[in-house]
Amino acid sequence: MRFQRTQEAEPLNQLNMTPLIDVMLVLIIMLIVTIPKAHHSIGMDMPRGGVATQTVAQTLEVDFDGTLWWNGAQLASRAALEEKFTSLASDDSVQLRSNGLAPYSVVAGVLSSAQRHGIRNIALIGNERFQ
Repeated sequence: MRFQRTQEAEPLNQLNMTPLIDVMLVLIIMLIVTIPKAHHSIGMDMPRGGVATQTVAQTLEVDFDGTLWWNGAQLASRAALEEKFTSLASDDSVQLRSNGLAPYSVVAGVLSSAQRHGIRNIALIGNERFQ
């Protein structure tokens, strides 16, 4: 019997990608499962249909230096704004226009004062210029 020498098997010079792909899929699934869902919601009362009531719109402007203007007249202090909010009827609406350079703290303070006084109809106007 004669044995012939066959070619020796050469090692593969390619990397087996299957285990790497499996590990990557498992990591992606773990990442998807562990990321918490983002809840970006704002509590907002939307208008309801029904009988339309005639409301008086009051204009409140916040100037670049934090000066407050009520229907074109300058307010002396924050207390004057609080008095204006107190005198509003529950169905009156306020249109808030703020300058782009107005301090955020002033605008946020005005909104919180309005909320504290139970004003439910606030329209932010003039913001289309910032888009």
